[in-house]
Amino acid sequence: MTDNLRTIKCVVVGDGAVGKTCLLISYTTNKFPMDYVPTVFDNYAVTVMVGGEPYTLGLFDTAGQEDYDRLRPLSYPQTDVYLICFSVVNSTSFVNVEEKWVPEIRHHSPKVPFLLVGTQIDLRDEGATITRLHNDKAKMVSSDQGKKLAERLKAVKYQECSALTQVSFCFSSLSIHWSCFLFVMNIMRFVNSFVMIVW
Repeated sequence: MTDNLRTIKCVVVGDGAVGKTCLLISYTTNKFPMDYVPTVFDNYAVTVMVGGEPYTLGLFDTAGQEDYDRLRPLSYPQTDVYLICFSVVNSTSFVNVEEKWVPEIRHHSPKVPFLLVGTQIDLRDEGATITRLHNDKAKMVSSDQGKKLAERLKAVKYQECSALTQVSFCFSSLSIHWSCFLFVMNIMRFVNSFVMIVW
């Protein structure tokens, strides 16, 4: 029966080590991975309800390291929505949202919507992280900064979450937005098919 489910393809991008893989594993298995293993490519699938109808949500994990800049776009075709992730305790990953990730997905998928996700919010209160940032003269990214960037870049939504504690878990919080995505997807497909017919 699951083979007949319609699919939503969601690709997750962002700098390496910001918690993308942990986010996906925590959501799909309800377990937090304790060891960091850099991702090349991986994918997961779960069933979500949209307007009372079941859909397969295909989650595609990607590597954020520069070594994979040429390979990563191979996962972009037919994407329905992107999640652009950054760590709220890594300001460089926040800067790269605007400097790298939004330009990259807009180049390959100019009409596909995206959500901005601030990860690792549990580390905002962790003593070791606070000390490290203080020693490095670095600052955390505030919720307000995330919201303002999302508005400026025209993200569908800004959401913060922790894969460790599942506080404000983004997939659960964003489940109500799949209907919005499907509406946008259907409109885009209609317009694209109309343009093809006209030309």
